[in-house]
Amino acid sequence: MKQPHIQLDESVNAPCALMPGDPKRVDVIASCLENVQELTFNREYRSIVGTYKGMRVIGISTGMGGSSVAIAIEELKNIGVHTMMRVGSAGALQEGINLGDLVICEGAVRDEGTSKNYIDPIYPAVPDCRLINHCIKAAEDLGFEHHTGIILSHESFYYDEDAQDSLKWSKKGVLATDFETAALYTVGRLRKVHTASILNNVVLWGANTEDSIGSYQGGEDRTAIGEKREILTALEAMYRLEQEL
Repeated sequence: MKQPHIQLDESVNAPCALMPGDPKRVDVIASCLENVQELTFNREYRSIVGTYKGMRVIGISTGMGGSSVAIAIEELKNIGVHTMMRVGSAGALQEGINLGDLVICEGAVRDEGTSKNYIDPIYPAVPDCRLINHCIKAAEDLGFEHHTGIILSHESFYYDEDAQDSLKWSKKGVLATDFETAALYTVGRLRKVHTASILNNVVLWGANTEDSIGSYQGGEDRTAIGEKREILTALEAMYRLEQEL
C-alpha cells in the first residue's frame, strides 16, 4: 500500500534506506549508486532508488527535525525497509573536530520532543551495535577522518539559551549537535529497525552557526567532501550488515 507521506509502496523492494535531511543531498547519494531511478517528491520527502554492490538502496530526504524522521521510519518500515541510516550535518561541540570530519553517533542525548512522545525520557537513544561497528570499520578502511561518541539532538538553532546549553553539553564530552539522531535511534529501536547515524561536521566549535551553515549550503570544499564521505561510509556499512543478515 502506498504510504501517505513518502508516497512509496512495497514495489520499491529495497531493504535499506539512506536518510539525509536536505532534498538536495539526494543528488549526492545518487552519484554514489548505480541504476538510479527517481521515485517521488512529496513535501520534504524526495526519494530515489539505486544499487550499491548489487544491494538496492532507497535515498530519501526527511527535512529538518525529529517528527518528520519518525514519519519516514514508520512508513519505510511499512514497505519492508529494515535498515535506516541518517547521513546529515552536525555542529561540533569539541575542539579538534574539523570541517568535513565525520561524527559516528554511538548514542544521542534526547533533548527533542519527538522521541518523548514515543517513550519516557529515561529510555536510551542508541544505534544498532552491529551497524555502528560497521560504520566505524568502514570509515577506518576508507581512510576518512572520524570521531565516535555521543551527540546531542535538540530542537532549534535560534532559542535564547542555545549557547549556554552547548557549553553545558560540551563540558560533558558530547561531540556535536543535530536535530534528528535521537528520534531515529529511539523510534528505530522501538520498531525493531537497524539504525545508525553518521554526521558531517559543518560548524567548528565556537564558530558562528549561521555563517557556517551558509558556507555548507554553498558547497565549500571540506564540508562537500565530508558529505560524500559520510554517504560512502554508510553505504559500505549497510552492505556489510546485509551480508550478515
